[in-house]
Amino acid sequence: MKPAYPLDIFQRTPKTNCGECGYPSCLAFGAAVAKTGADPHKCPSIDLTGLVLEETLGTDSEGLARERDLALVEHLKGKVAGLDFSAIADKLGAAWQVERPDSLVFPFLGRQVVLAKDSVLIDQIEPDDPRDAILLYNYVFSAGGRKPDGEWIGMESMPNSISKVRTLATYCEDRLAELFAGKTKADSLSLAERVGGKEGPGSSAFFEVIIPVLPMIPLYVLFWGAEPEDGFPAKVKVLFDHHVLDFLDLESLVFTAERMADRLLALGG
Repeated sequence: MKPAYPLDIFQRTPKTNCGECGYPSCLAFGAAVAKTGADPHKCPSIDLTGLVLEETLGTDSEGLARERDLALVEHLKGKVAGLDFSAIADKLGAAWQVERPDSLVFPFLGRQVVLAKDSVLIDQIEPDDPRDAILLYNYVFSAGGRKPDGEWIGMESMPNSISKVRTLATYCEDRLAELFAGKTKADSLSLAERVGGKEGPGSSAFFEVIIPVLPMIPLYVLFWGAEPEDGFPAKVKVLFDHHVLDFLDLESLVFTAERMADRLLALGG
């Protein structure tokens, strides 16, 4: 028997993208099982005969994880190879040119992405972390969906998201709360504007901003300052457009929020 890789899991699914597992595609489900320990039995039709999940979940070395991610990047390149970029560009908020028919250009947290069917560049540099390429290829592979319309929901409102709520807090919300706690409202807004952010429509929050991580993936960031007399620390809540699962699965959404936090901390931390 052999350890399970994302493509091993994918091959054991019905490949129908039925969504019963809570993920938008069988490929996304396979990646979640192999890389993050998602329950493989969420797929009612999966056949795990001959695979060893227990020995791989949670024990991967950094090198093995990178190897898996690189393999997934290559698989996703194959998946987008058959897409007509000219037909999906508008749905993704991307630019397409007849002179470069196999490329799309779109912003990613204030940087320019040039995604081709066999390569991806961010500000003219190949990303060091293959997870960025996975995110960007997954976004393009969605081929677009319903446009954001200003109706916002929390991660906890999405199906099968319980485990992701804490991950979102750890890798994004808690980090941003610490960042914004040391800044004025004007400074926080100025920082967000550097990645394309715009002030939110207004709420009870001290500071709020809508940041387009990708053209059709805006994140609504709300910040409340600490209230020491009541024992409340500074807090950030991240909201998503209610159509966001048309474009990305839950794991990818958490990663968009993590990358947003990374970018803001790099620019203003």
